[in-house]
Amino acid sequence: MKHLIIDKTMKEIWPDTRVGCLQYRVKVEKKNEELWKYLKKDIFKKTRDAIFDNGINEIPNVKESRAAYKAFGKDPSRYRVSSEALIRRIGQGKGLYEVNTVVDVNNLISIESGFSVGSYDVSQISEELVFRIGQKGETYKGIGKDEIKIEALPVLADKDGAIGSSTSDSERAMITEDVTEVLTLIYSFSENDGLEKALEYGRKYLEKYAGAQNLESWIVE
Repeated sequence: MKHLIIDKTMKEIWPDTRVGCLQYRVKVEKKNEELWKYLKKDIFKKTRDAIFDNGINEIPNVKESRAAYKAFGKDPSRYRVSSEALIRRIGQGKGLYEVNTVVDVNNLISIESGFSVGSYDVSQISEELVFRIGQKGETYKGIGKDEIKIEALPVLADKDGAIGSSTSDSERAMITEDVTEVLTLIYSFSENDGLEKALEYGRKYLEKYAGAQNLESWIVE
């Protein structure tokens, strides 16, 4: 299993920072029809209702993530936490991109929980990982994007540098249909028990819709 720590400085600035971890074997497929029926029939409606009831910025766990971004020195309206970006797409009637079974479940967990969720190819990352604040001038090539400025963003990194963030991940460990082992991380900046709940249904979704096997889960605090 990968070993993840949360950087001391990050914890000092935002003590509620925690990370839920799911590591598993998988055969990545292009699409799961049952998953997309569930998304379109149930999740999109629940999400639109949550937007109507709360406003996007006040949705539980999105609200706390935005506050954490401000504390780290990043404008959350310019660099949105990924869960907020997904929820906004649904609210605007744009739906979601179809990527593959792992990424699609990743997005489902993120939308339902309000937490940013990232999935990474285990073979492309080191054994020791750290969740920290992006350093001055730090950038990486985003998935389907140009260089992303990750300074002051919450960042996942290993000995070779940053791998992803709670806004947008890098290409280095992106999930393709060739991947056989995945680490899915749920980034929480909330003091509630939402992370424990997200880990529980996240496990079920990954097994049901992505065929995850030998799944291990734990929380880093």
